[in-house]
Amino acid sequence: MRFWAFFMCLSASVSAADIEKKVQHGYADSGGVKIHYASLGSGPLVVMIHGFPDYWYSWRHQMEALSGEYQVVAIDQRGYNLSDKPKGVENYDMKLLVGDVVAVIKHLGKEKAIVVGHDWGGAVAWSLATYVPQVVDRLIIVNLPHMNGLRRELANNPEQQKNSQYARNFQREGAHLKITAEGLAGLVPEAERAKYIEAYKRSDFEAMLNYYKRNYPREPYTNDGAPAPNVKMPVLMFHGLKDTALMPGALNDTWKWVDAPLTLVTIPNAGHWSHWDAAELVSKGMKSWLAAQ
Repeated sequence: MRFWAFFMCLSASVSAADIEKKVQHGYADSGGVKIHYASLGSGPLVVMIHGFPDYWYSWRHQMEALSGEYQVVAIDQRGYNLSDKPKGVENYDMKLLVGDVVAVIKHLGKEKAIVVGHDWGGAVAWSLATYVPQVVDRLIIVNLPHMNGLRRELANNPEQQKNSQYARNFQREGAHLKITAEGLAGLVPEAERAKYIEAYKRSDFEAMLNYYKRNYPREPYTNDGAPAPNVKMPVLMFHGLKDTALMPGALNDTWKWVDAPLTLVTIPNAGHWSHWDAAELVSKGMKSWLAAQ
């Protein structure tokens, strides 16, 4: 049993190393900010957006799975790894994060793309689909409820309020000074930690937390405000039910905010990074859903 576990770990590491040799790297200009991306395969464009704390390599399993039929492009969001890291919280406004993805799509000579996002990448993907729908063909979200659902839970669900304490901590002045690359890498599989430590050391911790300072709801939480336009394109959602940061109650009513077919896949034994914890299920689910649209 131990030998089998070692063999599987070794196989995963070899595959991970292989994808770094296969991808092609490039940069798009987004209003003077360079956005790095890694590209694999050819065909219709799929743009993948990572969350916190992460970088393009988060999507290694899905890039391998989809690259036979698609050009799969995984970006480093601004502040992370090889992308630029502008100073100032205002440079991490959601409109600018959305603009970075649009810049990548245009840079690659496309009018639209299938957009995939996890965590903060999911927030960017939802916002892109809502406010710049002409560039989104289909939408895939991993462990990030629609913001309407998250705001409702923050306003009404004590458990979600408790579990969002980390976000409130991140919004405090100087919070980035308590972060280390090694500490963040404790969240990822052991076989990948050295790689992630290198990427985090190339990143800007203050920039990472500016996502929270600029865009995450603040206390007192309310469910007020004008409703955003509904999403018009087909949506596929994956949510690991062991996610302690984003409670599954926020998924309720998502169908009210999507004026197209919505497919929701809940994964009982996966956590916040369900595209790692259930990599094969998520990858196969993406492929079959895309083929059926």
